Amino acid sequence: MTRAAGACAVLALAAPGLAMVRPQAPAPIASTAAPIVWTVDNLTRIGGHTVTVVGAPRVVDAPGGRAVAFDGARDGLILDANPLAGLARFTVEVVFEPATDGGEEQRFVHFEEAGSGNRALIELRLAAAAWSLDTYLRHGEIGLTLLDRSITHPAAGWHAVALTYDGKTMAHFVNRRRELAGDVALKTLGAGKTSIGVRQNLVSFFKGRIRVIRVTPDVLAPAAMLEPPR
Repeated sequence: MTRAAGACAVLALAAPGLAMVRPQAPAPIASTAAPIVWTVDNLTRIGGHTVTVVGAPRVVDAPGGRAVAFDGARDGLILDANPLAGLARFTVEVVFEPATDGGEEQRFVHFEEAGSGNRALIELRLAAAAWSLDTYLRHGEIGLTLLDRSITHPAAGWHAVALTYDGKTMAHFVNRRRELAGDVALKTLGAGKTSIGVRQNLVSFFKGRIRVIRVTPDVLAPAAMLEPPR
């Protein structure tokens, strides 16, 4: 399903009476829960899971190690694992470098419960070599998109983004800075798949490099979130 996005808006989908909150909401607490860390540095096994390769992504050098480069047209990775399964609270982080000449709509991390369409997406919207973060959570008929196209970041540089959910409020961050948030009542996701560099139905390909995906079963304070490599 394609989601329409307003030019400069935070959008609520299929969630009547949704209460929106802005970035000045109280900061989340630090967490001692053990995270799941997927280092995206090869094309065979990531986080202990076998990788199904779509297209011809490449392993390349990156700050602090290696990353996988995606061409924005046919490349992706699919894993038979959903690290969000069973989590009522979570923080998803991605360290990545978008290219300046990718498509306008790029879905670069997609978690989905098997057989239901319930999902979490981390995306970007690219225009004039600058991008805006777009995040989405959905369960059944309830869903929420966070997107403000007036908040932009330069492409061709490394960034760390985060999506958090505490059982009530969804929020997203770029380089540890909270940008948008909104309240949405969601149930936990079940077992399923993860795609990297593309949506799971093989549309909206990402162009650039992805280094790390980390999932923490709690809501991290910004100071505990990943930073981009320097």
